[in-house]
Amino acid sequence: MMCVMLIITMVTTTSTLLLLLIVCFLISSSLAANVTYDGRAIIINGERRVLISGSIHYPRSTPDMWPGLIQKAKEGGLDAIETYIFWNAHEPTKREYNFNGNLDFIKFIKIVEDAGLFAILRIGPYVCAEWNYGGFPVWLHQIPGVEMRTDNEIFKAEMQNFTTLIVNMVKNERLFASQGGPIIIAQIENEYGNIMDKYGSAGKRYIQWCANLAETLNIGVPWIMCQQADAPPPMINTCNGFYCDKFTPNRPTSPKMWTENWTGWFQDWGQSKPHRPVEDIAYAVANFFASGGTFQNYYMYHGGTNFGRTLGGPYIVTSYDYDAPLDEYGNIRQPKWGHLEQLHNAIKAMEKVLVYGVANTTNLGAGLTVTKYIANGISDGCFLINANQSTDTNLTYNGKIYFVPSKSISVLPNCEKEVYNTAKVNAPTTLIVTKPTESIFKWQWRPEILTTIHEKGSFSNNSLLEQILTTGDTSDFLWYMTRIDLNKFRQYWSKKMKLHVNTKGHIIHAFVNKHFIGSQYAVNGAYEFVFEQTTKLRKGHNYIALLSSTNGLANYGAYFDLQRAGIDGGPVNLIGYGNATINLTSNTWTYKIGLNGEDEKLYLPSQQHSIKWFSGHLPINRPLIWYKTIFEVPEGKDALVLDLQGMGKGYAWVNGHSIGRYWPSFIADDEGCGPCDYKHEYDSNRCRTDCGKPSQRW
Repeated sequence: MMCVMLIITMVTTTSTLLLLLIVCFLISSSLAANVTYDGRAIIINGERRVLISGSIHYPRSTPDMWPGLIQKAKEGGLDAIETYIFWNAHEPTKREYNFNGNLDFIKFIKIVEDAGLFAILRIGPYVCAEWNYGGFPVWLHQIPGVEMRTDNEIFKAEMQNFTTLIVNMVKNERLFASQGGPIIIAQIENEYGNIMDKYGSAGKRYIQWCANLAETLNIGVPWIMCQQADAPPPMINTCNGFYCDKFTPNRPTSPKMWTENWTGWFQDWGQSKPHRPVEDIAYAVANFFASGGTFQNYYMYHGGTNFGRTLGGPYIVTSYDYDAPLDEYGNIRQPKWGHLEQLHNAIKAMEKVLVYGVANTTNLGAGLTVTKYIANGISDGCFLINANQSTDTNLTYNGKIYFVPSKSISVLPNCEKEVYNTAKVNAPTTLIVTKPTESIFKWQWRPEILTTIHEKGSFSNNSLLEQILTTGDTSDFLWYMTRIDLNKFRQYWSKKMKLHVNTKGHIIHAFVNKHFIGSQYAVNGAYEFVFEQTTKLRKGHNYIALLSSTNGLANYGAYFDLQRAGIDGGPVNLIGYGNATINLTSNTWTYKIGLNGEDEKLYLPSQQHSIKWFSGHLPINRPLIWYKTIFEVPEGKDALVLDLQGMGKGYAWVNGHSIGRYWPSFIADDEGCGPCDYKHEYDSNRCRTDCGKPSQRW
């Protein structure tokens, strides 16, 4: 039996479960490697290699899925799997570590090894990744005097402690290539060069310290720094982006590496679904290798799901599908997977000449070029490039005519026969169809017991506190509660007054005398907003309870860790007759972290009989209701997904495991949808789909 339990703010209908297909495989092999590099390539056991890799983040899927995902990646032509290490997942409380279940990164790497693939370990420990707080644990933010990602002794001590812990765990399992394991490359920091100037000279000192730390760890494989043009030697600086053919390493001894080729993009609540045409991805990859590239990684090859409260943002959806070759549920997405697999085969057919040969490029005009790689004793390799965005061409080369469509590249491993063209897609197109189960859902419900000042709060303060520091991000929710005594003989008195709340968001729900008076959330990235609502009051004691909710913490940008949330400083005012204002900001405010249902763990199957639940008519359009149902698992090994269309906003658990936030009532805007022409340079606002539909339904 499986128990699904949901907490939501509003609901209009019940939900349906649907099936998606996942097939898993596992093969075994072993490998050992001595890894170095020069200006041409990564060198493995003395051989220069072209390496094609894909990112699979281990916490975004379950251990049972890992072998199948990795095998599909291998069958797609990948040599390596790239993954992050998530500090806040592994050390949620200072010096209390978690490496169990889907956080067992050692097991993940061993499965990669069993599949006969290499691994790239991006330790960071800052990861970005649209992950909550960029992968940093919030307890770091609470240490007095800490400044993150800069030349700050407190932060550096914590970063060194965690990085050293991870490296030692890997060494103990002999997983670095220098020990005979699969890890051929490691990364320190991530995309710091994008924002380093904001930290001044302290940022430059910090990046040098990162390089020194990496070197002292003696892992025996190369270290990389993404987007770090001034990466100190021997760190290898690498490129992230939609296109990296024009990227040049900062030293002639460094290979040209592309650590993030974005196969799509992440999605925010209120946005349509991102889509990057496979013709454009293939063109970017072929152009990269034609221009001397030696290592390319797809970000993401499989994105998966941001389970629990792991998504960042704020306001990034729970799905991290990323329009990747393997979709959120692990299914092969065609034609993207197949067209890229054919490209990988074509590139590998000319691997030796690419890493040992010399390139000679001939410009034919009108956007046409021919790049030929030549090496003694090795078959030549050619790329016929048509960069023109509107004109197909019959290109004559060595007496032969080749049809090269606009914005495409033909690959000729022997400079004679075209084996691949980036715009000629002949991989099959598949469509995943959802199939409802035959289960009949019998829902039960229970209201969240509202916290008021009558209840025992956690603590009190005569100010309005910032939410992240107060909660330590242990819950999305923080109650702000106070009492106001009103005298009907005072000038401000009115039976109806306006409650005015300034908040830094992300969401607020307001209650007066236990009556819900309204909700509001931030829109268009303006997380600071004003909530105003007229409400009935009474003479004497009145009780105001404000429930503030976060929706993923910031994960990117200079000083992202200093972004604030909640009713931080307010002000909170009551506005009465004649616009007379009562300032409640310095009142005594009582605080409670989280919901009562969270404290009672209502989402656990073990709690389904110990607490009273109601049956029959389900309440709709009411805030803070818990729902649960029980269903039989259908036969087979297909994936199960929840269809939450008709729901409002909330959280879902299956068998006590949080599968994340949902918000299908947040409808996607109309930006970016319409005809999609791969021939124009891609950006994340183009080629979107599902405008006017829920940003995430499943």
